[in-house]
Amino acid sequence: MATTRECEGALRALAARLDEAARSHPEARPPDRTVQCTIPDLSTAFTGVLRGGALHDIAEREPTGSRAQVMFTIASDDLIALVDGRLGFATAWTTGRLKINASIRDLLRVRSLL
Repeated sequence: MATTRECEGALRALAARLDEAARSHPEARPPDRTVQCTIPDLSTAFTGVLRGGALHDIAEREPTGSRAQVMFTIASDDLIALVDGRLGFATAWTTGRLKINASIRDLLRVRSLL
């Protein structure tokens, strides 16, 4: 099981990747969205804001019933593997290792970012 610190590091690496992509392709920026990534095996969650195509304001929070516009649920090891590229988005999602609660439009946009 990955640690909370490792998961935060993975999310920050993803944020840096998103920021770079937003700068390279400003025309492909998704609309602003609130995001929550719940990690059940660590009993924690991280929130952030997808703004201008980049993920900002990442902070650890208690996993609550908050209604972020895009909500992910994923185990700590799977989060690390997803961000590292060892686990594909489609595989994680279709096998239930990654659960997403978002509109179809947001789901397609998020998939293209990962």
